Amino acid sequence: MYIESLVLENTLLSMMIRFSVNFIALFILIRLIYYHFTKKAEFLFSYFLMGIVIFFICAILQTVDIQLGMALGLFAIFAILRFRTVNYSVKDMTYVFAVIGVSVINSQANLTPPVLGAILLNSIILLSALILEIFLNKRQVKTYNIIYNKPELLKPEFEQELLRELSEYTGRNVVKVRIVKMDIGKCTSEIEISYRESLA
Repeated sequence: MYIESLVLENTLLSMMIRFSVNFIALFILIRLIYYHFTKKAEFLFSYFLMGIVIFFICAILQTVDIQLGMALGLFAIFAILRFRTVNYSVKDMTYVFAVIGVSVINSQANLTPPVLGAILLNSIILLSALILEIFLNKRQVKTYNIIYNKPELLKPEFEQELLRELSEYTGRNVVKVRIVKMDIGKCTSEIEISYRESLA
């Protein structure tokens, strides 16, 4: 096919075709998967721009005599130095690596057929991220500390009543309660509640 042979050429038009595939993949990964499950809008700009810049750098590297391993090493060093002082979670850093990986794959992979090959590789990565998010999010337990003023319900025999009341009070599916500290004089307790958050 004409498009497939065009993608294999080192031309500006070929780069734009690859960039279109890359941007669609980044949009699905960052906006539709990452943001949907984390709601962290502050990282969207960084992820998108990082993916775009890395794609163009890797695409241009095809025209110079430099090994891809060295290029990936440079990106890894940059990422470590840039984000070591940012409060990233393990999941956020995994998405950073996924953005870099998708951009490098879309700019460098010369599979046959090139268009279907890029779509297949991107689909595998995107579906893996989506399935893992859905599967793990259903089982993920989050914690939150609150001040509770009914110490009588903290007794083991009132556990189910306590879980039911905290679920109604917080609007979340509370599954576990742990006492952090108690103030007998004020009849208050700091407790850590564990809850499962439903999918948005």
